[in-house]
Amino acid sequence: MRSSKPYLIRGLYEWLLDNEVTPYILLDTSCEGVVIPKGLAVDTKLVLNLAPSAIDKLEMTNDHLSFSARFGAVAQDVYCPMDSILAIYAQENGEGMMFTPEAEESSVMRDAAKQTSQSKKSNRPGLKVVK
Repeated sequence: MRSSKPYLIRGLYEWLLDNEVTPYILLDTSCEGVVIPKGLAVDTKLVLNLAPSAIDKLEMTNDHLSFSARFGAVAQDVYCPMDSILAIYAQENGEGMMFTPEAEESSVMRDAAKQTSQSKKSNRPGLKVVK
């Protein structure tokens, strides 16, 4: 099954814009494939403003989020694989969503599915013959 993360990010982005707040993303710059201007990240984390007035050529696919923005008056491209996005939220009030890393999320989901299937086996109702 595909990850729900890109769909949630796109939906929350639209929701934030509809509510006239500034969409921000929290990015893990240590993830493979992240392209950002040098010197922006502090401790492998970076917050980026995704307001339409701050960026150009926004592209959100199931694999990545990319756009062009001005950093120090110089237009530069930013590329963020979906795995690198840790949160999307409103700058004004913090409303939004944080995401767990994909590897951690899939292991948690597997564990939950395993527990559910085990509990179903042991707690199954049964029929008993009564004389």
